[in-house]
Amino acid sequence: MQDQRKTSVTYQAIHPELAGQRIDHFLFCLLKNVPKNLIYRLIRTGQIRINKKRTTLDYRIAAGDTLRIPPVHIKETLQPFIPPKNFHILYEDEVLVVIDKPANVASHGGSGISFGVIEQFKKMRPNARYLRLVHRLDKETSGLLMLAKKHSALVHLHETLRKGNAEKHYYALVLGNFTNDREEVKVPLQIRRTSDGKKYVEVNQAGRFSHTIFTVIKRFKDFTLVDAHIKTGRTHQIRAHLKYLGHPIAGDQRYGDLTHNQTLLALGLRRAFLHAYRITLPHPVENKLLTVESSLANDLQKTLEQLNC
Repeated sequence: MQDQRKTSVTYQAIHPELAGQRIDHFLFCLLKNVPKNLIYRLIRTGQIRINKKRTTLDYRIAAGDTLRIPPVHIKETLQPFIPPKNFHILYEDEVLVVIDKPANVASHGGSGISFGVIEQFKKMRPNARYLRLVHRLDKETSGLLMLAKKHSALVHLHETLRKGNAEKHYYALVLGNFTNDREEVKVPLQIRRTSDGKKYVEVNQAGRFSHTIFTVIKRFKDFTLVDAHIKTGRTHQIRAHLKYLGHPIAGDQRYGDLTHNQTLLALGLRRAFLHAYRITLPHPVENKLLTVESSLANDLQKTLEQLNC
């Protein structure tokens, strides 16, 4: 049985870094163990006040606002231990940080995962007022991952990605040899659930449009190293597109070839060979084009060295 405690009336001054968020979304983060339906009710009944006045669900908090929060019952739950982790930072300024995410670390907690990059990064920076993931990488995938340090930057970056104004490139090692040096895939992708509840993405006319450009970097005897330039950002897009082309990613347990994957284990490849290595996009605040690059992860580099033998 969970314990509960009752808070007293509190007042929260809104820092500029937090400005621009809808008040309900802000409160969801601030009052993590308070049910969302209660938060909605507190806003609707005027118990949540901004600058001593009633507010609405769609109000966006502004710098300098004073938020009044009435007493609420908070469930005391046992929080999972989040180990500190020093991620390799490739770029950082006042509004943005880009890290080199290692493989087999989730972007965020949830769905049976206690914690991920965002939780660990917040643990390392307990005084940070605002930290949010700009996008996600699959747990197995290594490479560039962006985090916003201001809400305004997050909104700008989301818009940049939505409009396709960012160039995101990945290294992928695939089975077989590409017929052409350049392959362009434009197909609709749809998500379904497997019998064990996992996501599986496949080409289906009922799905959403997706677009990837693949360019051959190097050919090996039974494999091809390609650059994957994603023009859209659908779930498992690169993995599903390469399976669709008949060249699944080496080591991919969900979309790949299980027989070949067993052979690749002998080469030390224990995950899907996919690495986000370059991103170019307009800076969310400064008037400049930003490019950040990540070197190929060590385990993937060793696999290529084995193929060269």
